[in-house]
Amino acid sequence: MNTIDSIHRENLQALVREFGSVSTVAVKIGCSSSQYSQWMNGSENSGTGKPRGMRPSSARRIEKALGKPVGWMDQLHASATDSTAQEFDENVTSAPMGARPIPVISAVQAGALKDMESPYSPGAGYAYEYSDQDLSAWAFALDVEGLSMMPEFRPGDRIIVDPEISPNPGDFVVAKNGSAQATFKKYRPRGVDTDGNEIFELVPLNDDYAAMRSDDHQLTVIGVMTEHRKKYRRG
Repeated sequence: MNTIDSIHRENLQALVREFGSVSTVAVKIGCSSSQYSQWMNGSENSGTGKPRGMRPSSARRIEKALGKPVGWMDQLHASATDSTAQEFDENVTSAPMGARPIPVISAVQAGALKDMESPYSPGAGYAYEYSDQDLSAWAFALDVEGLSMMPEFRPGDRIIVDPEISPNPGDFVVAKNGSAQATFKKYRPRGVDTDGNEIFELVPLNDDYAAMRSDDHQLTVIGVMTEHRKKYRRG
């Protein structure tokens, strides 16, 4: 039996197939790709701190923006279903065309990335973001925590990171300092040491926090940020 939440997800996937990508649909609706992913994951914030399915007002907003009749999002349409989908286990769902799921992992998982021998297994992330970027199989997403990257990056924002990209000056990177925990900072090269090894700094955007240098700390760059998804706030 289809629930209203599963119907909403089927129709969201149908819209991506119709318009080509998550980013295109998000622009037409006037929302962020992160908000779209929350709808896909059934995790729109209820205002009480507890996730819930898509609000009726959000469904009406999507219908109006895309020229669909009122109630279209609440009904299952032939175009939203795939006859082959019934062959698959119900605990998986196909990624929208033009996009691929990027697992949202913990800072500890990211910190262990260099020691992993193969990309993440299905279910490795506690949530997923969809991206139409050309990213490696190792790409992942992280939730921003703390205040060290304020004001540009706020707690609750999400970043997408690709470990297969080498950092350039000014890039935002995820790195670790010898512990199992990863950190998110701005990358700034500072020359080379006597052995020819590159020296670099990890720089916070918030002046209240200190930078770290690779010649003073054991620092390893894990990957480079490719996308920043801001958390929506009512102001």
